[in-house]
Amino acid sequence: MNERVRSLLQPLNLAGLFTLVAVGMAFRWMPGHLLPWAIALLATYAFLLLSCEIWPRQAWLRPVQLTLMPIIALTLVWLDPRPSVAPVLLVVWTAVMATATPLRITALAVVVADTGFWLVLRDDGHRAPLTVVMIHIGFQLFAALCAWYAVSAERARDRLALVNADLLATRALLADSARDNERLRVARELHDVAGHKLTAMTLNLRALAADPAFAGRPEIAIAQQLSTELLSDIRGIVQAMRDERGLDLGTALRALAAPMPRPSLRLHVAQSVHVTDPATAEAVLRLVQEALTNSARHADADIVQVSLDCEGDRLRIRVEDDGQVRGAIREGNGLSGMRERVVAAGGQLAFGRSERGSLRIDASLPA
Repeated sequence: MNERVRSLLQPLNLAGLFTLVAVGMAFRWMPGHLLPWAIALLATYAFLLLSCEIWPRQAWLRPVQLTLMPIIALTLVWLDPRPSVAPVLLVVWTAVMATATPLRITALAVVVADTGFWLVLRDDGHRAPLTVVMIHIGFQLFAALCAWYAVSAERARDRLALVNADLLATRALLADSARDNERLRVARELHDVAGHKLTAMTLNLRALAADPAFAGRPEIAIAQQLSTELLSDIRGIVQAMRDERGLDLGTALRALAAPMPRPSLRLHVAQSVHVTDPATAEAVLRLVQEALTNSARHADADIVQVSLDCEGDRLRIRVEDDGQVRGAIREGNGLSGMRERVVAAGGQLAFGRSERGSLRIDASLPA
């Protein structure tokens, strides 16, 4: 299913639309000359309710949405202030407000909106405006708390998923490091034990071949040849085991990015990349992790491209997303921490803009 359609079909949106349909059905008791205005206002309210899901990248749209929704609701109450269902729209707005702003701001906005609600009822001559407002405040508080707890649970789930991904990535690096250490230990054992004894055996066979009593025996010559070939094979195996050491950065980075719905990771690791130092691998892991977080929070990116390559004895890392950098590039806590980590690992880091205006990160570390 398309991501935008899935976003529109979230439970909060469906509940809000169901409420709007019920409010619209109640308009049939409204005076006829006010009905077109009421329908137009309700349609505008519905559009605002879904607008941020339709255009999620428009940062200016959320403040407009949260400002106009209560104004439309109060306008509908003003058009027909007798007991009606229009104040329910304030409850829907409160739920939306609680998902987008801190509870303190939500509470302040609700106080302002309900003060306007009370003034409308009082000016219409309602016998108990405060009682009606208090009843709706109760519904608004309930909606705000439900929405806030739902958002808090979702954020806690996302944080837990990121922590779990971090643990999986770190575990992958530790497993690779443990395998490398074990491979190195076996290589040393082969070289020190088997290689030493084969060398001794070769020397003894050479001494036997020089003895006149065994000179010319084909068995001695074959044994010499086999021991020499076996010693050469063991040395080749030991060298190959040393050369094959390296941490699987690709698996670790993919595990790190897996739980993030946006942005997605496009990773390219050149065949020449051969990292054996866990500290260097950890620096690469944290650099990409911070880049993914930065692209999600500030650039609203959908894709982050990460490429790793080797130039001589340096590991080159380039990170670039498809978002947009707004204003000058300023090193906040995230980017400053990224630089400090890379420099501590003996590397260099540079920030710049790509041709399409997105943030580009170029780093180099000792390979």
